Amino acid sequence: MLLTALALLVVQTQPASPPAGTGVVIREADTMVHQVPPHNGEGMSTAYRISDGVPNRAMEFRKRVLHPGAAIGLHPIAHDEVYYVVSGEGEVTSDGVTTPMRAGDAAYLFDGNVVGIRQTGEVDLVLIISYPLAQRKN
Repeated sequence: MLLTALALLVVQTQPASPPAGTGVVIREADTMVHQVPPHNGEGMSTAYRISDGVPNRAMEFRKRVLHPGAAIGLHPIAHDEVYYVVSGEGEVTSDGVTTPMRAGDAAYLFDGNVVGIRQTGEVDLVLIISYPLAQRKN
């Protein structure tokens, strides 16, 4: 009985929306969007814009699934950026140099590079993409 009362107390005292800076849990399913990949991309992808709903954030954290034949188009970046391959195969291009990637590979891309990535294997290319923001977003 006491444990039930404590659990009820914890649930009742949780704020509806946590104050900025205390941490936030995001369910990726709540952020899912089917779309053409960005930067004049090709094919179709599923985007999980995980960090978009985080108040006072200083970085972007996203998951992107490039379906067979899909690509994020070449584009200049104004920050360092990381593409981490969760599963599948692809190739990343940075300043005209194209390198194959597979699960467990990370491409660290630098401020000022012109970058893009293409799905090349039999199955979806699943990526985690992260980069800092120039200023915090609310």
